[in-house]
Parts: sequence; structure tokens; C-alpha cells
Amino acid sequence: MQHPTLPVLYSFRRCPYAMRARLAVAASGERCELREVVLKNKPAEMLAASPKGTVPVLVLANATVLEQSLDIMLWALRRNDPLRWLEPDAGTLEDMLALVAECDDHFKPQLDRYKYPARFEGSSADARETGGRFLLQLEARLAGSGQLFGARASLADAAVMPFVRQFAMVDPAWFESQPWPLLHVWLTGWTASPLFERAMRKYAPWTPGEIGVVYPPA
Repeated sequence: MQHPTLPVLYSFRRCPYAMRARLAVAASGERCELREVVLKNKPAEMLAASPKGTVPVLVLANATVLEQSLDIMLWALRRNDPLRWLEPDAGTLEDMLALVAECDDHFKPQLDRYKYPARFEGSSADARETGGRFLLQLEARLAGSGQLFGARASLADAAVMPFVRQFAMVDPAWFESQPWPLLHVWLTGWTASPLFERAMRKYAPWTPGEIGVVYPPA
């Protein structure tokens, strides 16, 4: 059973891809039916919609399926963008998408090698060093602006932040010791924000046959 009018968003609270999707949906104010899944026991309904079996997955009312987090972000913000996340103070949407692609294609693999060294060949320290070069680029972007594309938050900030947060959590003491003061302030500002709190609210796992929760929460 699903809500008769709302899109269905399959999500997992701690997944950074799902996190960025929930942030954009919350920022847009677009309502959906959130179904928190247990990744070790993925619901058949989600797998039927998206056999790749990863979150997030958004199933629209017309049965269109969005399987990529960035597509979900763009869907929500193109419908409603009260915070103007698609209109950065500096640069263009294409510039933001290029930075997000660099995060996803280059930084995320190093993050995985750093966080899960037993799963990969090579040195965790080398992965941390390589990932740190991307963070140094973010530090330079934040100089004089506070956000990645100007003074206002944008799609790029919301899309990149969950992965920086995950990187920081591997070894918080080491992260805090690095010469990235602007990045530290930026990350703290995001994780302490009411928007992030709404996006990270805990929900019980969805039970097939039941209607999920309406998201974003009031």
C-alpha cells in the first residue's frame, strides 16, 4: 500500500547519497512518502522499481523511477527552489554539477578506501592523502564566501557535504587537526542546521503493506 498521491522515496538514513536527496527534497518542500529500508533486507517493492538495489530511489506517481541521488535532487529543486539552490551566487549550475561529479567520481572512491581499508588494496593513508587534496580545493572555494559557490548555500554544498562528513567521521581528531579552518566551519554549520536535523530524523524501517511517513516532516 502507498500514499495515493505522493511519490515514494526509498531511503537509508546513514547513506550519503540518500542524505543529499533528502536534503534537497526538504529544501524544496516537495512532499513524498518516505520508506526507510534495511539494506540487509531490501523490500521487494524497491527492487521491482530499481533492480540495482541501492538507495535512494524515487518512484513518481506516473511510475517514472529516478535511481540516482543527483536526479532526485534536481527533480525536487526544479519543481520548487525557494532557497535558490540551482541559482548560485557565483558560477553556474553546470559548474556545480562538475564539482559534484568530481566528488562522486574521484573523492568518493578515496573515501571508501580510507574508511574500509580491508576491502581494498593499497594504503588507507594514501587514500586519506588523496582525498585530502579534494578537501583542500573545497577550502580554497570557501575563502571569502562561506559556501562552495558564493555566500548562499547551493545544490553543490548539499550534494558534497554528506561525503565530507563521512570522511571527517573516520578519524575526527585527525580531521580537526588539518589546516582547513573554513571547511571545518562549513561542515559544522551544515550539520548543526535545522535543515540537516530534519533530513536526519530517525524513522522506523518501513513495513511492506503499510504507508510510509510523509516527508519532509512538518
